[in-house]
Amino acid sequence: MAAPDRTPLDVDVQWIHGSRSRRRRADPSLQVHALADDTVLIRQSKDLTFEAPFILLLLGHRRALLLDSGATPGETLRATVDALIDTWAADHDLERLELVVAHTHGHGDHTAGDAAFAGRPDTTVVGADVDAVRAFFGFTDWPGQVVAFDLGGRVLELFGIPGHQRASIAVHDPRTGLLHTGDTVYPGRIYVEDPPALLDTLDRLVAFAQNRDVVHILGCHVEMTRTPGLDYPLGCRYQPDEPSPFMTREQLRRVRDAFHTVADRPGIHRFDDVVFCNGEGPRVTVPLYARAAVERVRRLVS
Repeated sequence: MAAPDRTPLDVDVQWIHGSRSRRRRADPSLQVHALADDTVLIRQSKDLTFEAPFILLLLGHRRALLLDSGATPGETLRATVDALIDTWAADHDLERLELVVAHTHGHGDHTAGDAAFAGRPDTTVVGADVDAVRAFFGFTDWPGQVVAFDLGGRVLELFGIPGHQRASIAVHDPRTGLLHTGDTVYPGRIYVEDPPALLDTLDRLVAFAQNRDVVHILGCHVEMTRTPGLDYPLGCRYQPDEPSPFMTREQLRRVRDAFHTVADRPGIHRFDDVVFCNGEGPRVTVPLYARAAVERVRRLVS
């Protein structure tokens, strides 16, 4: 059921996507875009890291939630987040705003900036392992339980979505209709750690999105081109033809249905919206790294 006071998001954005030449880098280190006045999406530059993750900041009247700290040391991100929080607090006559730095999951390209926030006043950096996530957010029945997390006048819904990584969480914001799925669903290569867990996760994500009338599904990366089924090579630092990071409920359903057809088959499986990489054996690693090597050579001579 749709929220009667839903805040629309500005998702029509041209995101930085790396520079054509490594010798003439043009991207800023971060792109900051206000999806709404209390919802900020930040992208790290492919000129700094091929991962180029998206980092989400959600602001309430008691605390802010930063989902991930990125793939590089976090000093620039810390300064950016500080400025965003200071502006939000001043605009809303808030004397003090806590910050919670949590993670969509525990991989290094989403936790590398944690140290920059470790000594920040009024800040909690949540551990990236399952036990730390469960303890901080109050999960008692992982991963199926949906827990509430109040930012102050803005209550989020969180639940576990293992399959890509054990500590993965989804974050739903009823105010905007946004469902953040980290590296579990996004327009790119979905690396599958635990196929049965991912099957369950995708079924629950589809049911949740339908029941909550989710509008936007957001992941942490973009690795697809606009050509159905064609992804950029691993390590690619220039993606001029990438689609939006925001996916629809219909795309989420298609992703779920597609994985049901390949969950028991190791290897690389291409579909219109995503590429599933099942397992870490040679059926996955050899073609990925061979194509990445070609990309590195191409970039060296460009």
